[in-house]
Amino acid sequence: MFEAPLFAPVWVFTQLNWLAIIVAFVAAFIAGAIWFGPKTFFPIWWRAMGKDPNNMEVTGNMAVTFGATAIAAFVEAIAVATVIYFVAAVSPHFGALEGGLVGLLLGLGLAAASSLSHRLFAGQGFKVWAIEVSSDVVNLTIMGLIIGAWQ
Repeated sequence: MFEAPLFAPVWVFTQLNWLAIIVAFVAAFIAGAIWFGPKTFFPIWWRAMGKDPNNMEVTGNMAVTFGATAIAAFVEAIAVATVIYFVAAVSPHFGALEGGLVGLLLGLGLAAASSLSHRLFAGQGFKVWAIEVSSDVVNLTIMGLIIGAWQ
């Protein structure tokens, strides 16, 4: 049976494959940019948010928005890698497929489930939630595939 040493949360960070985490982060960040691109889901999402489709200019400090989004995606990649580390430790055969499944389950079980109430109570409805959470699920699955492949 796998036994982690005392203070495993700190110790585990030294055991993670940081190159895999960086590659997974970059791949998921690119996938998110494509997902919310002007030719993909951004226009549909924008209208679902109740915004004017003739004025799709985003307001606010985009450097802060993209910077915060990048930091959040990097933290997600670390979290996926940490879960994979512990799952792989007790699994005799662990690879990309199993990593993708871990990412998918984290996406559905945590990202999708927890964000549903946020969107509904904000009055944004299921369509906004579905577009946003689908990106999260895809990105977490991509992260899991990449990190799992390098286990």
